[in-house]
This record gives sequence, structure tokens and C-alpha cells, in this order.
Amino acid sequence: MNRQRYLSSRAIIFFIAFMNMFIPLSTDLYLPALPEMGTYFSTSQALVSLTLTVFFFMFAVSMVFFGPISDKYGRKPVLVAGAAIYTAASLACAMAPNIYALILGRALQAIGSGAIITVSTSLIKDCFRGAVMTKILAITQALSVIAPMVAPLIGGFLLTFTSWRGSFCLLSILGGINLTLALLLTETLLPARRYQGKVLASLSLLAAVGRKTQFMMLLVMFSFFSTCYMAYISLSSFVYIETFSLSAQEYSYYFAVNSAAAIAGPFLYLRLSRSLSKQSLVRLCFFVGALSGFLVLLAGHRSPLLFLLSFLPFTAIGAVARPFSMNWLLAETKEHVGTASSMINFVQTLFGSLGMIAGTFPWSNFLDGLGIIMLSSIGMAVLLWQWVQKSHERMG
Repeated sequence: MNRQRYLSSRAIIFFIAFMNMFIPLSTDLYLPALPEMGTYFSTSQALVSLTLTVFFFMFAVSMVFFGPISDKYGRKPVLVAGAAIYTAASLACAMAPNIYALILGRALQAIGSGAIITVSTSLIKDCFRGAVMTKILAITQALSVIAPMVAPLIGGFLLTFTSWRGSFCLLSILGGINLTLALLLTETLLPARRYQGKVLASLSLLAAVGRKTQFMMLLVMFSFFSTCYMAYISLSSFVYIETFSLSAQEYSYYFAVNSAAAIAGPFLYLRLSRSLSKQSLVRLCFFVGALSGFLVLLAGHRSPLLFLLSFLPFTAIGAVARPFSMNWLLAETKEHVGTASSMINFVQTLFGSLGMIAGTFPWSNFLDGLGIIMLSSIGMAVLLWQWVQKSHERMG
């Protein structure tokens, strides 16, 4: 454990989990208000959905730069700057006079989020090792999935006495809390361990990580799970509210129940990892993911309850895949952890953004679209896994 002057080991774990909550909070908190926002701004569903897509695209791009910068200058300066940008951007979103100003505010919010998430992942590797790191990954993942469970509930509750602007006011408060904790953090990357080259040259570290073929193939393979889940995020409010005619509050309950299934995922991963090999666990992830895709296509359209039950298996196995993949990839990272962390988060978020974009395609039925996205993504992940296995056999 890296020595901290003001924060205990438990406080660091809480802080890392809190930072990992920013992404689901920044998206899920205002999901119940998406249909209302279209009416408020007198704009199309596609333009309102762009507030989600732009966020994830800018979030992915920003992480590419913050990883190498944190390896060069340390974690704390990047974290403080990111928290400050996030807080200011959240306030700008809350006061946005039109949809275009809101989209710009979301882009800035995403840049701050990119710095926060990159550093949070690096802190796990900086502060913990071995089996302890595996447990911390599981704990922080379990705590972080509480955010998508409660965020729509909070968002739906806020809509009972305020407008969609209330969600962004709450995010600005949470950003301020993150900024305060960042200022209390003692730097975890000692000067001797930092990248000693020039700033622009530090970006070349990304190319070095990108040339690790097996690392990248595994990363892309697991990132297809993000594609499916983020397609669900972009479509869920329209499916429940428009297709099944639920209210914003009723939608938030269904969304919260689905998110609750993710809480068990990291703990299930700890149990499964003790009895299954990596290869067996990968195959289990594929099987459950494909099964859920078929259920969405065959039964999801019949009722909101059947849609919920159809997608629940994917939520659970996706929550297993997240700490599983992160532990696997970080274990293969020996140096320049910030850069590797940024690459991991960048690729996962990029594929999540692709899922959100695919969700906005002109599907004849949103549920059919989601099922097709799920099965196609799992199919491509299986092909990559076959390639990884053959490559490993050739090297062996």
C-alpha cells in the first residue's frame, strides 16, 4: 500500500470506487429525463441522444492523452485538473440555454471524466499488488455498480420536483467532493518511476502499448461487452417509456433492478476465478452473453418484465467480465501503468460509444436492434478469442 498522509487505505479504496462512479452517474442520472429534454428543447431524439454519444466519444479520446501525461507528471496534478474541469462543466450543463450548449458542456464534462478514470485505474496498480489488487478490483467494481443502480432512481425522484437541470446540479456537487479528495491525495507515482522523456515523446508510449498484440486482442475482445451494455443504456429509456408506455419513475425502477444484478458480478468473479481457468471463464462469459441476446430477441418484446429478465443475465456476466479483464490486463503491465490504463479505458469506452451509435440506427424495433447488436458483438468476440488461442499455441 502506497503511504498516504491524509487518506487511509480504506479511504483510498472508497475514493477509487467513488471515481469509478462518475461515468455511470454522468450518464444514468439523467436517463429518465431524456424524453422530457427533447420536448423542452424542441429538438429530435437523435440530437438529445447526442449528449450521450458525444460524452463517451470525448471521454475515450481524452483518456488517450491523460495516461501518458500522468506517467510523466504524476497522478495528482492530472486528477486535480480533471476534477476541476468536471465540476465546472457540470455547472455549465445545468445552466445550458439550448441543446448545443448542453452538448458542449457534456464534451467538457467528458474530458474531466477521462482524467479522473485514468488516474483511478492507475491508483489500483500504484497502491496494491497481487491477490490484494485482485480483491480491490472486485470491491471497487462492486461499489461502482451501485451508481447505475441508484442513479436513475435519483434522477426520477429529482424530476418530481425539479427539471432535468437538477441532475447536473447534483453532478457538480459530486465533482466538488471529488476535487476535495483529490487535493488530499498524496502523490502515488514517485519521481524516480516517472517517464523521463519530453511531454510529446510520452505519447509514443501509447504506440508501445498498441504493439502488444495479445494485450490489444484481449482488450478488444472484452470491450465488445461494453458495446452491448452501452447500446442498452442508449435504448433503455425509449424502450421502457415509449415502447412499453411506462412513466419516467417506473422506468427508473426497472433500470435500477437490472443494475442491481451487476453488484453480484465482481464477487461472483472472485468465486469463479478460484474454480475455473481463464479459458473456462471466458467461454462462460460468451455463453451467457449469447443466451441473453437470444432471449432479448425472442421474448423481450412481450412485456417490460420479460425484457428485464432477458437482459439480466448479460448484466451479471458483464459485471464478471469487467474485473476479470482488468485484472488480466493489468497483470500483464509491467511499466507505464498510466498509459496502459488509459489504453484499456479508451478502447472499452470507444467500443461502448460504438454501441450507443448502433443503438441510434433506424431500427424497425429497438428491441430487435439491441438483440442483433448483442449477438453480433459476442460473435466477433468469439472470433478474436479463437485468434488469441491460436496465437498462444504458435508462441508456445
